[in-house]
Amino acid sequence: MKCLLTTLLTVSLLTITSFQVNAQIQSNHLKSQKIIKNGTQASIKGSDKFFTGEVRIDPLFPSATSGRASGAYVTFEPGAHSAWHTHPLGQTLIVTSGLGYTQEWGGPIVKIYPGDVVICPPGVKHWHGASKQNAMTHISVAEELDGKNVEWMEKVTDVQYQGKQ
Repeated sequence: MKCLLTTLLTVSLLTITSFQVNAQIQSNHLKSQKIIKNGTQASIKGSDKFFTGEVRIDPLFPSATSGRASGAYVTFEPGAHSAWHTHPLGQTLIVTSGLGYTQEWGGPIVKIYPGDVVICPPGVKHWHGASKQNAMTHISVAEELDGKNVEWMEKVTDVQYQGKQ
């Protein structure tokens, strides 16, 4: 009997929570599809404050159209890379072309290839970019928390980028 009551209470709470989440999702989303045409958003040069080398950001979708997530193609020319940074709600990278590197603070540099998916949990300090000889493009998807999806930190040193820490 006690087990049955616990099960019923759990199911009731899950049902109520599910309705609340669905109502919130529906209130935050469009009522019909929205198509953002390729090329309708201008490319952005990666800021020298946050990137080393030539970086181009091609926005795919802003957070206003999808809830909290935004997405962009980010292209790093050979040798270009981000500064150290974290994401309050994490980040997902989908490598689409080239050869890249990524590294968590205190960890080894890892090579990333087309088709690889990098899932970076919230608050993990990391950097990513192109290899020394090859450009690399990835799709970046990150959610915003209080209007921010990234916390930029210090630049990656040449010694760190070369893996000679």
